[in-house]
Amino acid sequence: MKKYLLIIIYLLLTNIHLNSEAAVILQYHHVSTETPVSTSIAPLQFEAHMQFLADNGYRVVALSEIMNSITKQQPIPDKTVAITFDDAYLDILQQAKPILDRFDYPFTIFVNPGIVEKKRANYLSWQQLKMMADSGVIIANHGFYHDSLARIPDDMTESQWLIKQGELLLKAETMIEEKTGQSWRYLAYPYGEYTPAIEQLVAEHDFIAFSQQSGAVGLATTLTRVPRFPVSQPYDKITSLKDKFASLPVVIEASNNSTIYEFGALAFANFNVIIDDFRKSQLNCYVTGIGKQQVEWLSDKEFRLTFNAPLPVGRVRSNCTAPSISQPGRYYWYSKPWFILNSGKKWYPL
Repeated sequence: MKKYLLIIIYLLLTNIHLNSEAAVILQYHHVSTETPVSTSIAPLQFEAHMQFLADNGYRVVALSEIMNSITKQQPIPDKTVAITFDDAYLDILQQAKPILDRFDYPFTIFVNPGIVEKKRANYLSWQQLKMMADSGVIIANHGFYHDSLARIPDDMTESQWLIKQGELLLKAETMIEEKTGQSWRYLAYPYGEYTPAIEQLVAEHDFIAFSQQSGAVGLATTLTRVPRFPVSQPYDKITSLKDKFASLPVVIEASNNSTIYEFGALAFANFNVIIDDFRKSQLNCYVTGIGKQQVEWLSDKEFRLTFNAPLPVGRVRSNCTAPSISQPGRYYWYSKPWFILNSGKKWYPL
């Protein structure tokens, strides 16, 4: 017998009309045909992405420009895009940078200082990172090692874990500044995994943190989980990226924002949404591993997703989109991540 899991989402439909200004942040890893497919994009396809942005009037800016606009609550010019890379692989310098230089596009690299220190052949060195930093590339924090910040070891309490992660976060930031001369206090969560406690830690240390769930960003974006669109394979096709490049931010806050659940334990989550620019009948939601889910409107302010199967173990996302009424052809986009543990609260493999 199927177990049905419910998400109850409360929509606060107000007379507030969301500003159409929006930015999109793209997330890449490898630019290569010789690396794992799930974290790679071929150089020719990467160039096609850049050409599409150029041909369609997108404004590619440094990540800092978008973040400064949000922190200072200043307007974000529409069709603004930032480009980011996680993990500091050598092919970013060898394959991606020559393409980006031809378009004069700025970009950001999130690095793990503990891995850079090991001088692995397929990773950028401090000398190479410093050279790129001096040329205007933003070098930012991806954790000291590439360890998940959500996975507390059995021999540690949450308090001990948080103290350790705070120390490692600051150690990584200090090393980045010493080696490159930059300290942006930007953090990309390794594997995209985080918890509310980690978000609080990030905020306490005055960092802005970036996730791996999809969505546009705007002035109301939560700065401890800034969305980015993963655009490596199989999400690298231009036909599917057009809507993402043109997406609009929607303000959604979960009143129960827990992200980690034992398999089968998630019953429902409540969300608050501020939006008045889409028709309820055109809201569509898809969940990792189980596909499109039925949207049932319970009232003018509330709808329900009744999952048609249990959520699969692993990193699970619900992507909800709705077409804008005021801007035909553009979509509001929201993604909610859950990290579903195996039975017995055991983590899935990285």
